[in-house]
Amino acid sequence: MSNTPGFHGVFPYLVSPIDGDGKVKEAVLARLVDDLVRAGVHGLSPLGSTGEFAYLDREQRTRIVEVVVHAAGGRVPVVPGVAATTIADAVAQTRAYARLGADGILAILEAYFPISEDGVVSYFSAIAEVTELPVVLYTNPQFQRSDLSLAAIERLAAIPNIRYLKDASSNTGRLLTIMNAVGDRIRVFSASAHVPACVMLIGGVGWMAGPACLVPRQSVALYELCRAGAWGDAMVLQRKLWRLNHAFAKFNLAACIKGGLAIQGYDVGAPLPPQAPLDSAGRAEVAAILSSM
Repeated sequence: MSNTPGFHGVFPYLVSPIDGDGKVKEAVLARLVDDLVRAGVHGLSPLGSTGEFAYLDREQRTRIVEVVVHAAGGRVPVVPGVAATTIADAVAQTRAYARLGADGILAILEAYFPISEDGVVSYFSAIAEVTELPVVLYTNPQFQRSDLSLAAIERLAAIPNIRYLKDASSNTGRLLTIMNAVGDRIRVFSASAHVPACVMLIGGVGWMAGPACLVPRQSVALYELCRAGAWGDAMVLQRKLWRLNHAFAKFNLAACIKGGLAIQGYDVGAPLPPQAPLDSAGRAEVAAILSSM
């Protein structure tokens, strides 16, 4: 692993394999975790967007974290997503995952009604206050009704264990603004395979993304090229990885990752209804891209 302190590198957003009876497919999840760790990833994040957290009940989410923590066996940090519409639920999840052995918390705000800046800050602050674990703020303007503003991020940066930001906006200008405002108090992880090299170039520490489940070795290789400052080689690999992300822009994210893993021999099942699995054309396209890599 790199000598960079703290969380860094490639953190795959894990899928959530669920069988027809609603039970977690523990063996396949544990196998995926082990294979990813052996492929060199630097951490694991269950219950991210690829993990379909919005479609799981509390028992399923808890069991997924248990399985991932046990399978990782302390080899890499496990940073599960905590997503809720209420502070009470977010606090309960945070405490539960800390007890299960999580190494950090990926904090996600779900909202049906818009939330004021003070409300957003209070939500993330409450998560940080009930744990000593490092907290990663998650922001995704495409899907979140109440996003983290620069002012909110600056306020949250004053909380000692809020130490990272995973930004899925792909707006490097926004990220530079955030970096200039908070300095080293909050380290930045980027989103998926179209911007990691760019974010690493401007000071990011890695990326958290679903596609790394399918191409972990290539993702780790990209990170190492960026760390070495080999930007020309990094961009060659970055362009190659973009083909996979281009497919995700056309199809449901969980369907693509689960479909791709099925092609690779992991019986992770279909995305949870009402999401649809990949159709035959989508499966063929993802299979062709994976074959080319």
